[in-house]
Amino acid sequence: MSVSSRKIIAFCLLTFLLYIHRVQAQYFILNFSDEDFHNGFDNNSTKEDSDYENFGQKEPKPDQELDPGSWRPVLELNDSVVDPALTLYYSALKKMVSAASKGNVSLMEEAVTEVNASASAGDPPAQSVMGFVYGMGMTREANGTKSFQQHQLAAEGGNMQSKMALAFRYIQLDMHDKAVQLYAEVAEAALSNFLISKDFSTVAPLRIHRGAVEDEYVPRRFRGEDDEGIKILKYHAQIGMPSAMYKVGLFYYFSLRGLRHDHAKAVYWFSKAAEKGEPRSMEILGEIYAQGTCVERNYTKAFECLTLAAEGGLDSAFTGLGYLYLKGYGVDKNYTKARECFEKVSDSEDPSGMYYLGMLYLKGIGVKRDVKKATKYFLVASNAGLPKAMYQIAKMLHAGAELRKNPNMLKLAAAFYKSVAERGPWNSLSRWALEAYMKGDVGKAFILYSRMSELGYEVAQSNAAWILDKYGERSMCMGVSEFCTAKERKERAHALWWRASKQGNDYAALLVGDAYYYGRGKERDFVRAVEAYMYAKSQLNAQAMFNLGYMHEYGQGLSFDLNLAKSYYNQALENEQVSRLPIMLALARLWVRRNYADISIMLTLLLASLVTVRHLRTKRPQHREVTVDSIGADATQPLVEYADFPNDPDMLTCKLRSCEL
Repeated sequence: MSVSSRKIIAFCLLTFLLYIHRVQAQYFILNFSDEDFHNGFDNNSTKEDSDYENFGQKEPKPDQELDPGSWRPVLELNDSVVDPALTLYYSALKKMVSAASKGNVSLMEEAVTEVNASASAGDPPAQSVMGFVYGMGMTREANGTKSFQQHQLAAEGGNMQSKMALAFRYIQLDMHDKAVQLYAEVAEAALSNFLISKDFSTVAPLRIHRGAVEDEYVPRRFRGEDDEGIKILKYHAQIGMPSAMYKVGLFYYFSLRGLRHDHAKAVYWFSKAAEKGEPRSMEILGEIYAQGTCVERNYTKAFECLTLAAEGGLDSAFTGLGYLYLKGYGVDKNYTKARECFEKVSDSEDPSGMYYLGMLYLKGIGVKRDVKKATKYFLVASNAGLPKAMYQIAKMLHAGAELRKNPNMLKLAAAFYKSVAERGPWNSLSRWALEAYMKGDVGKAFILYSRMSELGYEVAQSNAAWILDKYGERSMCMGVSEFCTAKERKERAHALWWRASKQGNDYAALLVGDAYYYGRGKERDFVRAVEAYMYAKSQLNAQAMFNLGYMHEYGQGLSFDLNLAKSYYNQALENEQVSRLPIMLALARLWVRRNYADISIMLTLLLASLVTVRHLRTKRPQHREVTVDSIGADATQPLVEYADFPNDPDMLTCKLRSCEL
């Protein structure tokens, strides 16, 4: 065996458990020789010199440049400057959103006609919306071919949302070679949306339901300016509390807790807090000045702010300082000091420091080049959820997949790219949808979640489906010429649940199984019901385990096997303590069937258990999901929806994690 072949790096992606955006978790061993890295990754990197010259830190761009035709000017109703060439498009889009909100079918028809005219004139954003219209079957006959063609035209014109929509369709068709190219383009653009070290610039879409019921926590925490907690926080900021000033600034800058983006207010409060020596405000002001986000770029001022933050004991500020030393911005270029800064941050297990150390070793800047060590740093930072590190891992997987012709690696690369791509500015659709839902505007929320569903967001898919099931006619679901019928709503909901189930949503898989089991909107099919239940069971869904046991017990779609039925019932019992009684009764019924021929005894127990079995089959346990933020989490870890900001246990932001059943 040659020396190069022995130099194998094997990374078990179990350390990720990234199950990225509900791609089914699997064990992967990736074997790369040094020659693979040298010939493959190096060659790949030369095609993206600008990326490596900036060490993965993209120059910030305004949302309108990143996302041409963004829905923001319509949804925020601010003074955003729009391209005059898109005047007709925005006029039509405004009517479309208004029609969905009011349930006005004739206005929707008028809006779609105007969008179609703009699309016919070659306007990419309008073509993207028409792709959405044909995909939904809204005032037009649903036509997958026309939808694809419109998105294809829009993507060729640079529309990122259409690239997302096409990439997700390719994923569904197992055409990962095409999906990975599109997701790579969108992910690269999304990098411009991140600060140097902070990774919470976008908020993960929130699930508005917990199983079949509304999530009561969401309305309490996302009331925006009307939230009592926000009012109290603002009062504390106004009377001069530095920590409150910092938090108010964060809420406005990153649009948290239901507040809308307002960079001017954010900078005002950060500056006020910095005047009082608040180190976190100094750090973020340093990053804002370094990137020129909503202020004039000033590297000297950025260096001063970051230095003060570091001197104030904030280790994370060394990431920004290291980047300035690395690039020579506002200070003489010094690779040694840059490395020392990044090492100091990584010692405190800050993922941003590990990421930049990885970039140093990847390029051999100030250190001996070591791709293996670089990859290890990227892995750790990826596990912590840092998008830029995920992007680098995606590139490595992509390069390795092309070298090895490995479809599994290509699939995983697409999943990593997708995770980064979904954090771009188009992610803000979820914020507007949630805001509409909070205000009782179900129709507006539904159309926005539907748009995100098309782009591949699993949470949006389940939210849109849940709105259809929960609100029925109030969802303002529109068909070709009128509101959707009950049958059409069921079909749309089923399609949305199906998409969500394919991305790891076990509750969605359960509903898909129920649809086939009971024949709800679909022809009754026990075999397909079993397939769906099996998928939900793989996500430790106790309801699915019980259903599979029931089907084995009665030979429905599965072989008649009382032993297997008992095994599934026992698994359900282990994973669902709340419904212990019905499961125990089902087990008792099995025991009687296996040990006694006395029909009267069996019938007595059957009568007692049928009621409870029905209760269990209709009761929906809270579904479990594994996400990027639940890496390495124990299966019984409690739900944590709002993880702490670094160095601030009082701060809350949304990061979904696993929950017990």
